[in-house]
Amino acid sequence: MGAGMFKKVDASQLKVGMFIQDLSCDWMAHPFVRNRFTITTEAEIRKIINAGIHDVVIDSSRGLDVEAPTLAEAQAATEREIIELIAKAPVVTRVALGEEMRRATQIRHQASALVRTVMQDARLGKAIELDLVEPVVQSITESILRNPGALTGLLRIKTADDYTFLHSVSVCTLLVAFCRSRSLDAETTHQAGLGGLLHDTGKALVPDAILNKPGPLTDEEYEIIRRHPQDGYDLLRQSPDIGPIPLDITLHHHERRDGSGYPGHQAEGQISDMAQMAAIVDVYDAITSDRCYHKGMPAAAALRKIYEWSKHHFNPQYAQEFMRCVGIYPVGTMVMLESGRLGVVIEPHETNLLAPKVNVFFNTKQNVYIKPEMVDLSRGLGFGGADKIVGHESAAKWNVDPMRFLTLA
Repeated sequence: MGAGMFKKVDASQLKVGMFIQDLSCDWMAHPFVRNRFTITTEAEIRKIINAGIHDVVIDSSRGLDVEAPTLAEAQAATEREIIELIAKAPVVTRVALGEEMRRATQIRHQASALVRTVMQDARLGKAIELDLVEPVVQSITESILRNPGALTGLLRIKTADDYTFLHSVSVCTLLVAFCRSRSLDAETTHQAGLGGLLHDTGKALVPDAILNKPGPLTDEEYEIIRRHPQDGYDLLRQSPDIGPIPLDITLHHHERRDGSGYPGHQAEGQISDMAQMAAIVDVYDAITSDRCYHKGMPAAAALRKIYEWSKHHFNPQYAQEFMRCVGIYPVGTMVMLESGRLGVVIEPHETNLLAPKVNVFFNTKQNVYIKPEMVDLSRGLGFGGADKIVGHESAAKWNVDPMRFLTLA
């Protein structure tokens, strides 16, 4: 596999005879039966463009070539832009991570059970009981105010079978954190949290076989999935006390600025601020999670995608603010250090995105656990620092559980 074979092109450059390596649209159940194929007709190119896909990766060793940057060059350039863009705002944590983890664990469990109940009620045609939902949004919000890393870190881990429920909890949590970092008032933030928790209620009406299908969807299945915002909106409207913000988020979290979204094909000026924020959060959580047909990607890679997509699909200013809010190495991320040690991120640095505090617990050179040690990567040699992150590592690759080491902070 030569590294120069993969090139990043705009959909407008596509020609019959090119080999598509990646349609770069894993945030949506897209209407293509496969991700990798040789383009054989102009109609296929139109279908790609109509789906709102702009960035495409081609393999020039398996098809027609074109003048374009290699994938590696394009990614490196984006990475640099992102690091320049995100000047970190200080995160106020009132409570140490280890202390908040216990509460966050309970909240995660309680919130996930609630979403399950909401989905069951929706399936039975019962109105959502907001009295049950409000206190859960409240406890999520309070946890974020105490220490945003605990709950967001815990929610990074989802299994395919509870993905639907935990995704809703996660979108609620990230949306509340996003509202906080944009200094929105408490009531708006609470309403956003409600919307985040309930945004996928319409998926209760999608058959499980489609929801959990391990492969790509057919056009018919894709159409069924695309009904969930409208279905959710109709279900939520049966609750007399539901406010405009959760309804708006539920109906419009799949709208995109270039008009390629659904259900309303709304364009730039029509989508509310809150729906634009929710769209970013929804996609970020989806692509960073392991799902039945998709390996979750690290935060840095997800932010790179969101940054690229914000040219067409998301509000670029909100995309940048969200990138600031979550950071490149969020709490709970496992990283490889130059020294060959593995650590889990415990606390972001206030200004230097690349130098968080890390709890180091494993030596990959000797393949052994080591006594956990807090390393502040922003400090110099002899001050507990003098190591640096070389990249993300997957827990599965080393067969370790980074979550165990979040509580020692």
